[in-house]
Amino acid sequence: MVKNLQVYSQDSSINKKTVHRLISSLRKEFNLSISFLSISFISSSKLRDINKEYLKHDYDTDIITFNYSKKLKDIDGEILISFEEARRNAKKYDVTYGKELCRLVIHGMLHLLNFDDNNKENKKIMKRMENKLILSYNFTLLAGK
Repeated sequence: MVKNLQVYSQDSSINKKTVHRLISSLRKEFNLSISFLSISFISSSKLRDINKEYLKHDYDTDIITFNYSKKLKDIDGEILISFEEARRNAKKYDVTYGKELCRLVIHGMLHLLNFDDNNKENKKIMKRMENKLILSYNFTLLAGK
């Protein structure tokens, strides 16, 4: 188990130990320390409320990341993932639900490492790294998988 990592899920099929293993692998890959990291798998409506309240965006999203880090290699933040949007994405992109959850956790971690997808060029760079990590860490985040 990764010290200073809390995993919360409203979907009981998500394997919290595997989330810990994935974060442990990413921590080693990027030589990170983790002061505090919270990863929450929540409903679309809850994530939309957070999106509206804190980011002033009135639309559904699959992930929101809050970065509180003072130093690049010392993670302090929150990753909030809509498990319902993850299910929709999995169908839309013809991947398993577990693999889509893995992609979203990796995406959130990249945001905590200051990767951004705010424009076309940054999005391309971030997507390239995301794909590399997904291939390197072939995790499915579901219980019994």
